[in-house]
Amino acid sequence: MNRNHKDQPWIFVTLLFLVISFPFEGKSQQKLPTKLKTSLNAYSFNDPLMKGEMNLDDLLEYCAANQFDAVDITAYYFPGYPEVPSDEYLYHIKQMAFLLGLEISGTGVRNDFTDPDPARRKVSVELVKNWILAAEKLGAPVIRVFSGTTDVKDIPREKVVDYMVADLKECVEFGKAHGVIVGIQNHHDFLKTAYETIEIINRVNSDWFGLILDIGSFRSNAYEEIEKAIPYAVSWQLKENLYVNGVEQKTDVDKVMAIIQKSSYRGYIPLETLGEGDPKVKVKLFLEEIREAMK
Repeated sequence: MNRNHKDQPWIFVTLLFLVISFPFEGKSQQKLPTKLKTSLNAYSFNDPLMKGEMNLDDLLEYCAANQFDAVDITAYYFPGYPEVPSDEYLYHIKQMAFLLGLEISGTGVRNDFTDPDPARRKVSVELVKNWILAAEKLGAPVIRVFSGTTDVKDIPREKVVDYMVADLKECVEFGKAHGVIVGIQNHHDFLKTAYETIEIINRVNSDWFGLILDIGSFRSNAYEEIEKAIPYAVSWQLKENLYVNGVEQKTDVDKVMAIIQKSSYRGYIPLETLGEGDPKVKVKLFLEEIREAMK
């Protein structure tokens, strides 16, 4: 039998095609065990933080006392926001979190990429970039952004999506260069459904871009929407209440946790409490529910 490879070029072409077409076939398809870490979104303490009744040091101490794994420190609560504080202050927060045994799971800004004015959107892009640098210094792996809240009913949706995606791509490339993942939150603003959110994520098309899955902002059937969106999640906002068929109801934490645990998601699950009541009490009770459901 003639085994001269020169006479059988089709073998190499075929093998090359297989390697290019199926790059992950050689890797194990086995699902990794679930690994979830609790985190607190600082917005749970919005009122006391904004009124000066509490500062970030107090927040970190509360998280440590209640055995959170991490804290998600929304940028609004840093002194001087929207400006980034000094490196000295950022490193103080980073050091304090470390000494308390806390990780910083993320941060977030208030941007608007729905605004039809390119100059105003540019301000939002620069805001995100500035806080990506802050996130890098803090050691936060994710920065949360919004789609936006501008009234764009008179603008074709596809046009808004086009300029939003362009701005997001610029932010995501900057985030990639600094080791920070950009996560867009479904916030019942321009993005109201899993489908709309996934469209944006697919258009940006980057491993450095994903979803901050806000379970309280879907209005049809939150549990079904969570299942659709979870493959794109890079972090969460677990809330006490969610919506089913437009009706607000208490979150079935066991049901949500079952969805998470059967998925491939591994990482932080920040909780966020809203509404009336003492946040110190509300957060503690909700954390206990989540921990029980994680068992």
